[in-house]
Amino acid sequence: MATGDAADAELPEGFTVDKDARYTGTVADYNKWRGFGHITIDQQGVVPGDKVFVHWKNIQTDDRFPRLKEGLQVEFGLFLHMKKSGYPKNVSVKAKTVTLQGGGMVNIQDEMDAETMTFVGAQNLRYTGTIKFFDQMRGFGWVIIDDGFQMEEPVPKEIKVHGTELHTGGKPLRMRIDKLAVEFGIIKNKKGDQYLAYNLTLPGGTPITMETLEHRQPEGGERFTGTVQWWHRWQGWGHILPDNSSALPAVVQQKLAEAAAQAAAKAKEGETKSDDKLLYFRKADCEWNLRPEPGKKVTFTVYTDDKGAGATEVAVVPE
Repeated sequence: MATGDAADAELPEGFTVDKDARYTGTVADYNKWRGFGHITIDQQGVVPGDKVFVHWKNIQTDDRFPRLKEGLQVEFGLFLHMKKSGYPKNVSVKAKTVTLQGGGMVNIQDEMDAETMTFVGAQNLRYTGTIKFFDQMRGFGWVIIDDGFQMEEPVPKEIKVHGTELHTGGKPLRMRIDKLAVEFGIIKNKKGDQYLAYNLTLPGGTPITMETLEHRQPEGGERFTGTVQWWHRWQGWGHILPDNSSALPAVVQQKLAEAAAQAAAKAKEGETKSDDKLLYFRKADCEWNLRPEPGKKVTFTVYTDDKGAGATEVAVVPE
């Protein structure tokens, strides 16, 4: 079957990969703005064309925005990816769990930045301020710099921040941010006529993650199954009914029981009181290719936060 990526070679009928094997190779190309590239595999004959597609989500890194660079030697596994929409259902082979050779994290961003960016002060100099807003869908926002900083250059009070400069610990952050205290460096754009926020984090250098912003506590990495019970399309949130709530971690079961009791107490006289223990989830908690709708079977991991328990990493049950 043909692959879903024009740069990939056609896969022969019945082609399979060893899901546990690790391979080495060299990054042939990588587009940091589009977040993907290709790796040339050292072991010839493993895949047609000896080249494999790589997406930023499969890069193991502590950098604020996962990336590779041409010529970098890496190590990785392989998996088969089926296109979820359209016809025919094309299959392609992609790289997974990409590390440096030997298994090290791909932490290359600071070195690359030092070679290509112009800093106000120094690369490690940090300023504090507040995010006025950051819109993840549009990929940018604005930061208000705190008073009291003495700068030799005419940096304005408000500067722009691009999504690539949000340090999210290598995880996608699909939510709007408003009025959040942060720290950051400052750089000039290539033309030298605009100042921008660089490597923006929470105070103290903590990455800006959904778990941190919502005080989430992941409750293990085990995956569970359930059914989307309800989904509010326009507001982007809903509930999942676990197939077996007694299999969930004890702390999650307790949070669900408390939430069910609170809902029953608030129910108006004459309303049907449900004993269902439902997990909250949002569109941002779903894998990119999932379309939530009532009745859909899904898999997920669980977490607790200040408000209760929820599901994240929600994905469609493989067929």
